[in-house]
Amino acid sequence: MTRSTRNRRLTTVVAGASIFALTLSACSGGDDDNGGTDADGNITLTVATFNDFGYTDELLKEYEDANPGVKIEHTRAAESGDARTNLTTRLAAGGDGLADIEGIEIDWMPELSQIPDAFADLEDPAVEGRWLGWKEDQGRTPDGKLIGYGTDIGPEAICYRADLFEAAGLPSDRESVAEFLGGADGTWEDYFEAGETFAAASDVPWFDSSVATLQGMIGQVEAAYEDPETGEPTDLASNTEVKAIYEQLLAASDTLSAGLTQWTPDWDNAFQNNGFATMLCPAWMQGPIEERSGGVTGWDIADVFPGGGGNWGGSFLTVPATGDHVEEATKLAQWLTAPEQQIKAFGNAGTFPSQIEAQDSEELQAATNEFFNEAPTGQIFSSRAKALDEIAQPFKGANYFAIHQTVQDAITRVDVDGSQDPQAAWDQAVSEVANLGF
Repeated sequence: MTRSTRNRRLTTVVAGASIFALTLSACSGGDDDNGGTDADGNITLTVATFNDFGYTDELLKEYEDANPGVKIEHTRAAESGDARTNLTTRLAAGGDGLADIEGIEIDWMPELSQIPDAFADLEDPAVEGRWLGWKEDQGRTPDGKLIGYGTDIGPEAICYRADLFEAAGLPSDRESVAEFLGGADGTWEDYFEAGETFAAASDVPWFDSSVATLQGMIGQVEAAYEDPETGEPTDLASNTEVKAIYEQLLAASDTLSAGLTQWTPDWDNAFQNNGFATMLCPAWMQGPIEERSGGVTGWDIADVFPGGGGNWGGSFLTVPATGDHVEEATKLAQWLTAPEQQIKAFGNAGTFPSQIEAQDSEELQAATNEFFNEAPTGQIFSSRAKALDEIAQPFKGANYFAIHQTVQDAITRVDVDGSQDPQAAWDQAVSEVANLGF
């Protein structure tokens, strides 16, 4: 989708349902006080991210050493939901208390794009042509203002426990597993059928989370919840494509799912207790898996994904317009999203760069991950990124997040809580979406 097409489509989106629609009237430029500046004129820049952007203390110190008088304070939320709550709460209060740089996830961007004055304009000749075109477009508002510098993208592979495959008498090396899951032409049917084969020889669940698996399936739908031409939400009750995915997933979940919710203590503990054999694995998931799997060996990565290709997540750095040091924060955000730093972030946390130069670098192509059995992660995720060229990037309008959350909640009621059967959960989701007031 071209930038002009995207902007034309998004300008029609009605922001009435957005939680930001009636807020931010108090937002203005940076304060005139000396917030974040000491008596000697030294400044402190605050950076707020979530999960793991790959911004280690060592990386941030590189910037401090090259920029005397600047100190960086980095806070990292455990998961994106916590960061989103903090961001939206502070935006609703006029921006008070926001970090100088706020990391945001792609699914929030359509809502944030409705309040462009809350963020600094990051347009600069120094960053022209830095990102993949579709990634840069995602960081723009409907009128073309650049409010987000792209960090990573989330090309998806399948992470799996090779030792559990071996115990089930199945092939366990990367190439064989990729073929077992359907190979280059593999489908979701192939993935679930492979799970049934595994389940026949093992008591270990096939995948971790139905909600997480939904993310990969819905991510291949060009227009899941809204009309790309008008931005209007589609009628969930008659949305046969989403309903078919919902039913297929929950039918498989009945025997294959571990029934877990990602980023919860139960999910964390499952990594230590042979809780599941496979999971959808965007590049950035490498870090969280390793963090939770201390002492556990056997993880590997297969260069394959059901349906051909998928992108889960991918974040941005924004600079709130209310910050005390907008110019310096913009400079730091540029540095953090430069190809050189994004290659380092990939080495630190597996966050796959959205920068064209970084993707083409020999350093990235040669990257391996010791924890994942020395998997050639640079090559694997480069291959998975190329697969994205074969699928359309899904349209996400201002109401995408709210509708998708409602569908996820329905799946949770079936797969995790066991409080409803699939039809009752779907009927409740349809009712809830109708009551969102779009």
